[in-house]
Amino acid sequence: MAKERELYIVLTNTGTVLANVISYCTKEHLSHVSIAFDSDLREVYSFGRKYQRNPFIGGFIREDVTGPVFLRSQCAIYRMKVSQQSYDTIRTQIDHFIHYANHYHYNFLGMIAVYFNIPWDRRNHYFCSQFVSTILINADLELFNKETTLVTPGDFLDAQLELIYRGRLRSYLGGLKHGMGDSYQPAYKLVQKL
Repeated sequence: MAKERELYIVLTNTGTVLANVISYCTKEHLSHVSIAFDSDLREVYSFGRKYQRNPFIGGFIREDVTGPVFLRSQCAIYRMKVSQQSYDTIRTQIDHFIHYANHYHYNFLGMIAVYFNIPWDRRNHYFCSQFVSTILINADLELFNKETTLVTPGDFLDAQLELIYRGRLRSYLGGLKHGMGDSYQPAYKLVQKL
């Protein structure tokens, strides 16, 4: 039997002005999506703001979820099991983005096109959900029946992924810090449903 690997899809709402505008336009509470290679969220990638204090300069980033913008955010964390081949393909793609990060830009105009349901693929431009869905499709992991330029963070909520946590990101990271790990997450989920 082929070995499976785990990846994590992290949806957040940071409560920033830009996050609130995205939520308003998409009618979805969680307005940002990232892909992570570990459940501790030490290696998380997406397209977003390059500088914490400036939302208008964006591109490919390795996210620090312990920073002030993320720690106050609500989140949903999903686990997906993938083949070793798909995992390696995703890793190779991320390495490419890391190496050529300055060639990629945030797709602000593409986000406007999503609002009007117009697919608009701009070379070397991505918004967060477009980036994550493109990375997955390139690894033969097609979760959505739509073009990547129309995928929104909310689409990931409806995908066949395993929810491992929903709540405050600070609480999730705090649970990991105190050694509760995976045993902490399902218990927290049960509390959230009550």
